[in-house]
Formats: sequence, structure tokens, C-alpha cells
Amino acid sequence: MVFASGVADRMTENLICESPEKTFEAGERLGASLAGGDMVLLYGGLGAGKTLFTKGILSTLGYDIDEVTSPSFALVNLYPAECFDVYHIDLWRLDSGQDIVTAVGLNEILEVEGVVTIIEWAERLGDAEPGQKVIRVKIGGEGDEPRTITITHRGDNADVAAGKS
Repeated sequence: MVFASGVADRMTENLICESPEKTFEAGERLGASLAGGDMVLLYGGLGAGKTLFTKGILSTLGYDIDEVTSPSFALVNLYPAECFDVYHIDLWRLDSGQDIVTAVGLNEILEVEGVVTIIEWAERLGDAEPGQKVIRVKIGGEGDEPRTITITHRGDNADVAAGKS
């Protein structure tokens, strides 16, 4: 089930995903709307489905999802997808007292034109809001519970999500 609302430069979708397959499909749907320069910020507890959602995104972008893993220990994985490169960043292991942007080389990644950046545990960025084309994805639910997913597009992404060009 999808509920959508929007104001000025923002578009919000609320989804209820009854199964892991539906969470994957929600990622696929978002992946189909992505363009180079987009940044996807993922929020949610341990086991909420952030990496599964990311696999859905990368499936749509033509990347082998068996090669997609949570970069919890590497911090940053680079996936050369068919359309553009995707940087997958996991901030779980980083302490909020650290300069997280510097620790993962985010400024350098953002200087590369035409890439998509996906960041798990985005709440650890604090007030840092790098980039203009940000999509926030909040995933709620745990265990076998259905997942509630709220996707908020900002800027150019709001137009794409609303079907405008």
C-alpha cells in the first residue's frame, strides 16, 4: 500500500511492506527513479532491511545483487552498475564523535560526477547534509513484522517521484 503527499520541493511516499520481497521491490522502484548525483540516506534499526532495500536499488540498476553486501567493515563499497557507479556506505561502526564525512571520504565521493551514493545508518551524519538531491528512506519494523517505509524526495527528486520532468 502506498500513500503519497507533497509540498513545494518535497514528495513523501509511505509504504507498508508485508514481506522481505516487498522491501526489495520498494528498493527496485526507487532505483528506477535514480539519476547520477542522487544521494539515498537510509535510516532504520539493526535488521530493518536497509541492505535488502539497497539490493533492490542495485538490481534495477543492472548490478549483480549477489555481490551486494553491507559495507559494515569496509565502510565503503563501490558497485559499477550499468548506468553509473554506486557508492554504498555504512556508518554503523563509526562513532558519532568522529568526523564521519572525512572518515569515509564522502567529500571526495561527492566530487565524482554522475555517481549515486547510498548511506546506511545516515542518522550518524548528524547535521551534515551533503548534496542537493537527497532522498531519505526511513525503514521501521523488526523481526517478522511488516516494514513501514517512508521515502522523502527533495529537490529534483521530488519532480521525478511526482512524475514530472
